[in-house]
This record gives sequence, C-alpha cells and structure tokens, in this order.
Amino acid sequence: MKKILSVNNYHYRRGGSDVVYLEHAELMESQGWSNAFFSMHHPQNIATPWSEYFVDELEFGHAYSLLEKISMASKVVYSFEAQRKLQSLIENFKPDVAHLHCIYHHLSPAIIPVLKEAGIATVMTAHDLKIACPAYKMLNSGGICERCNHGSILNVVKHRCVRDSLSASLIVAVESGLHRYLNTYQKYLDRVAVPSRFFLEKFVEWGWPREKLAYVPNYVDSSKFEPSYEPGQYFLYFGRLAPEKGVVTLIRAAAKAGVKLKIVGTGPVEAELKEIATQNPGDIEFLGYRTGSELHDLVRGARAVVLPSEWYENAPMSVLESYSLGKPVIGANIGGIPEMVVAGETGWVFESQNVDSLADCLLACNAMDAKSLSKIGKASREFVDKNFNKQRYVESILELYSELGVKN
Repeated sequence: MKKILSVNNYHYRRGGSDVVYLEHAELMESQGWSNAFFSMHHPQNIATPWSEYFVDELEFGHAYSLLEKISMASKVVYSFEAQRKLQSLIENFKPDVAHLHCIYHHLSPAIIPVLKEAGIATVMTAHDLKIACPAYKMLNSGGICERCNHGSILNVVKHRCVRDSLSASLIVAVESGLHRYLNTYQKYLDRVAVPSRFFLEKFVEWGWPREKLAYVPNYVDSSKFEPSYEPGQYFLYFGRLAPEKGVVTLIRAAAKAGVKLKIVGTGPVEAELKEIATQNPGDIEFLGYRTGSELHDLVRGARAVVLPSEWYENAPMSVLESYSLGKPVIGANIGGIPEMVVAGETGWVFESQNVDSLADCLLACNAMDAKSLSKIGKASREFVDKNFNKQRYVESILELYSELGVKN
C-alpha cells in the first residue's frame, strides 16, 4: 500500500485551500492509499491520531508578549520545531509522497528540505502566488503589484504589501529573502500542481522552470449539487467583501443597468460597500454570511452569478459550484477566471474594473429570454461535468505521482 503525507497549516475547513487539503487526502484514501497528516494545533481541528506530531498553535491575531512575538517571527522565517516534529512523523509513517498545500508562516518552508532529504517525492499545490510573490497575492493597497519579480524584495516593506503593516511586511520580507537565497521551493520541490493556466504562466514569468509545473485543475463533485435551470430575477455575488473582489464596481454596474443584485458575504469593507450602495440607488440587498443549502438555494434562484474580481484569482471554486447548480457566470477578465468562462456558452466576460463593461453584460443577461438563458445554464453544468470532475482530478494527480516514481 502506497503512503501519502498531507501537509497544511490548518486541519479544519477554514478556507478553500484547507478544504482541498482534506478532500485530496480523502480521495487518495479512496484509491487505496494510506494517509497521514502534518499540520498545526488549533481548537477547531478535526480529530486525528497524527495530531501528536502537529506544531504548536501560532495565530497572529492573538495577544502576545514581546518575547512571544519574537518567537513567532522566527518561526515564520524558519521553524526548527516543524522540522523536528516532521522528522519524527516521517520515521514513524515513512511516506512515499508528501503533498503540501499552504505551509508558509505557520509550518514554514523549512519543512521542504526535510522531506527531500528523506527521499520523499514532494509536491505542492499552488493555491496562491506565494512561491513567486512574497506577499502571495501580487496585490497591495495600490492594486496589482509585481515589483519583486525583477526588483528588490524590499518592495514588500516599502509598499507594506502584507496587511498594509510595516512589521508584518518586514517579517515576510526576511522570510522570503532567506528562502530565495536558499532556493527552498525550486530546489527541493519535485513538482508544483497549479489549478489555473494563468498561474502556471505567471510562475514561468517569475523564473520557475516550466518542467517543474503541472496543470491540475480543481474539481467539484457535481453529483452533490441539484441544479435549477429556471432563470431567476436577480444577480448574485457570494464571497468575501474585500477591496480586491471588485464589489464596488459590481454595485455601480448593477445600479447603472437597473438590475436587482443580492450580495452574500462579510468582510472588511462591508460598511463601505453599504454606503456606496446608498450613493448608487438601485435594488441591492446585502444578505450577510450564508453557507450550505441556504447559499445553494440563493444560487439556484439567481439569474447569473457575478465574479467582479480586480486581482489575480487562481481558479475560483465559486465558478465551478455555480455551474454545478445550473447557473451561468459573469466573470472579470483577470487571473484564472477567463479560462473558466466560455463567453456566450457558459456566461460572459467583462473588463475588470470597468463599470460600463460589466453593466453591458448584466443588461445582456437580463434581456435574454428564459429558454435561451436556461440553455446556457445547462451548458454550464455539462461544462463542469466534463472538464472539472473528480475522476479527471484523480487521474491527473496519480499521473503526476507516477512521473515522480510513485505508482498507484
């Protein structure tokens, strides 16, 4: 029986990358693989016998003494604790392959050489841009930023790229500087699984050898989604309410097009968005946080789902989930979104940050008759079933492992 070690900062469903980490492990177990976990202790963690090897909790939002803050900063840069505990786990479990997800800041890249030196095939899924951009988003308060590609890593500090904080940006600059010097990612990772072609090409632009990268798109188990192809009377946004998500552009476009808009989610700019909505009179409703069947019902009741992003999205699960529920997507032409939306067949694409361009798409969709729009909804479901299914994901991953000498 082949053995896989699944590695991630959090061992509970905190965000999209954590869900992928847990579901990937479950999929491998369904293929007959034995799985172990390496992560960080956290009160919300799912119980696992492997938690005895987990590193101590490290949460930046908590109140810490000066000495604790210094200790935290050192662990972000290079965690000897994570190295020691991982070595103990390896001696016990002896994995054939390690699959890493989000590891920086809590586990730190220091664990990657430990895996390689133990002779373990090592793969990382690039859920974000961290293996290129120190701040992992290629985004700061000024918008899209790629200054560190051919410039000094001190740009992270100069432009306060991490949470607009000088101290946080300084720590990340030191961490990224060290691991650039050691060439930790490129030297010790065997492959990087990349969910979008856009991210893959971006990594190549930033100096990654193409042969180290493998396109492995996300998947959705659409059998768990009951679609509705009947067009609703409102447009829907669901996701985090943060500046880079482009919801300001969406609010202004919806008001200009005179269409009904429902916004699901919470985040740091929620109050600001509500104020902007009052300044742009229209039929706009904020519904707060929704999840599970309640969220699915809102998607099924929509005319289309809108992704008005203004940063480099990777491969948003919200697109796949919307398709699975039988709804077309109106997406900004930025990051990995355009490669997931077939214009005129599964939705529409508009110019990111352009109110008029988005308003035109909203008007076009709103003017479409029910039969035509229902046809696009059905095409969306067929598209996700064919191109983003679980079997294709499993085959891609097993092929990747096989290339590294680990055969199922």
